[in-house]
Formats: sequence, C-alpha cells, structure tokens
Amino acid sequence: MLNYEFPPIGGGGGKAHLSLLRQYAGNSELKVDVLTSAPKPGFFKENFSENITIYKVGVHKKNLHFWRKIEVIEWLFKAKLHYRRMLRSTNYDLVHAFFGFPTGWLCYRTAKKLPYIISLRGSDVPGRHARLKVDYKLCGPVFRAIWKKATALVACSEGLKNRALRFLPSVAIDVIPNGVELDLFSPAQTAEEADALAARREPIKLLTVGRLSVTKRVEMLIDAVETLHRDGCKVHFTIVGGGAMQQKLKQIVLQRNLSSVIEITGRIDAEKMPQVYRQSDIFVSATMQEGMSNAMLEAMASGLPIITTRCEGLEELIADNGIIVEQPNDRDIAAAIRLLIEDRQAYKQMSAASRKRAALFTWSSVASRYIEYYRKILKNKKTGLQRSNICVA
Repeated sequence: MLNYEFPPIGGGGGKAHLSLLRQYAGNSELKVDVLTSAPKPGFFKENFSENITIYKVGVHKKNLHFWRKIEVIEWLFKAKLHYRRMLRSTNYDLVHAFFGFPTGWLCYRTAKKLPYIISLRGSDVPGRHARLKVDYKLCGPVFRAIWKKATALVACSEGLKNRALRFLPSVAIDVIPNGVELDLFSPAQTAEEADALAARREPIKLLTVGRLSVTKRVEMLIDAVETLHRDGCKVHFTIVGGGAMQQKLKQIVLQRNLSSVIEITGRIDAEKMPQVYRQSDIFVSATMQEGMSNAMLEAMASGLPIITTRCEGLEELIADNGIIVEQPNDRDIAAAIRLLIEDRQAYKQMSAASRKRAALFTWSSVASRYIEYYRKILKNKKTGLQRSNICVA
C-alpha cells in the first residue's frame, strides 16, 4: 500500500488509510507493507501489527497539513528508491495506492510487473481546487496515463466519481465510501437528552473540522456566524484544524472583535476529537470540493445535524439529517443555522437521523469490499481478464 501522506501528515486521505489498516490488522489473509512519509528526513520502520509493517520516507516537512511542491518532489524521488527495493525483495500480489498523484506515479512506473488499484481521494482529481488549478492543467496528461494503466479505480463517493469521469470518461470507476468508527464517535446523550440540553444551552455550539485551506471557505462560515452574532443569536463557533489559512483566519477574527464568539483551536489530537464532537450542537461546512468528508461522518456518528454548502460526496451522507445550502453565501448559511436554533423539533429529528445514517458507513464494510476487490483482481490476473471484467457488487 502506498500513500504520500499518513498521520500525523495530511488530512482525510491519511486518516482513511489508517482506519482501513486497523481493519486489516490481524487478518491472516493479508500481508501488508505500507510505504508512506514522515515529517523529518530518514527512513523509519514501524510494526503496526503482526501482518502490517509501515515504512516511512522522511522529507523536510514545513507544515504537516500543507504540501509544498518541493516536498512532493522530494518524497517521490526518495520513495521511488525504496519502492523499487521493496519490489525486488518481496513477491507482492498487487499494490493499493491512495491518491492518483503523486502516489500513483510509482505504481504507473511498475505497471508491467504489478497490478495496481488507485483510491481517488479528492485533491488528486481535477476540479475546482483553488490552489491546484494550474497543477491540474500541467499534470493532466500524467494523471490520464496513470489512470488508464490502473487495474482498478475507486472513488470514495458518487460525486467524486462523476468529477473523475468528466476528466476522463473512458475509464471504469467504482465507489467504495469512507467509513466511521461508531464505537468511538457516538452521541453523549440520547436524541431527546441532546435536544433538551441544546435547548437550555447558551450559546449554541457550532463546529467545523478540517484542513484550513481556501477550498474549505471557512471565512464564509465566519461571515455567517458574525451575522448571527450581530443579530443577537447566542452562538459559539469552534474551528478545528490547521493549514495555510490558519493565521489569516485568526487575524480576521481579531479584526472583527469576534474572539469571544469564534475560537480557532488548530489541530487537535485524534483521541480528543470524539469529545469535541460531543460538546457541540451543529456541524457546519462551506467546502467547495470534497471526496467524502471524514469529519462530516464523525459529526453524524456523534449525533450532530449537518449544515453544508452543496459539494461532492453529499448524496450518500445528507438526507433528513441536515440542510444543504444550494447557493454558497453567508446569508443562506446563517439562515439555515437560525432555522435549527429556532425549530427544536427539526433539530431533534436531524440529530437522531444523523446517527442512524452514520451507521450505514462502517470501516469493517469498507475493508470487506476492498478485500473482495483484491481477490477478484488476483483471480482475473490468473485468468488474464481485463479491467472491464472487474466490478464490485
């Protein structure tokens, strides 16, 4: 398995990979070597479980949540050497890569020797990502070549699949969604108790979680919260995450005298996040592009109603458990938040529906589907079938 980012580096893609490995641990059917990155130079080996070993290629990482181009190039150059060495020393059956690029480039170079699956995660699929528009244009031909040689392409949502097909309509893409650990992320109370608590609680606690980048449009959420605050709504907004926009967002909060209303915590350790969700009332998001949000799934499992702008990955997640704001602007976001503050019955129903819907997404089911994929690829490898014959029921 290959991934250029892995906790503590990166965001949702690394977290999803870690969750999948936890499901693979102890499975006698699998022997897994993971090649990924580390935030400081060197080469590190970690025994994750009896059947899983993680090898980390260290780079000169400046920010855990943001990849500079020079860091990507450094990782590719160093990882290539270790990847080739691993292939020479071990008779692998297949390789599973997270992200079509840069990770997928390593698989592409050895496609004649080893079949590979690519898990498309979001930023590796050309779209509306503000920071990567030029990169998408320059690297488009490389992306297409990598995808075409892959034995299988898997997107984490229907929305991401559709975006990928707009970029390259000729390939077959399946969908295996993200999962959530239901035992770890759970409501602090029953739906009725949570509703009664939120009704008494002042202020209402809003939460957003994610990498702080331009694409997440957190400033739009700040605008919405400011509107509510100026209108007399008692709210408190917690922004969890680090990234390139963190300092700018802190300056905005200070300049607008909103420090008593808005808190930017930076990144919080994973083991503390379940409690952060339980102490919140509503999860909000204004992201313009997403594969499938791990944070949104965690919030749902924690019984939080979701308010989000329209983006990919929502078809599977949001039904009667939240509000999708069709036109991304602070006024409509503020109106949606106000609706849930004022309509206690709607809040109660959405809270219960969030937990119920989250139960449809488990990492054990995700792992089972990927393992079934592995079996079919190996079977087809023996019989000489092409990718068009590979599918997941």
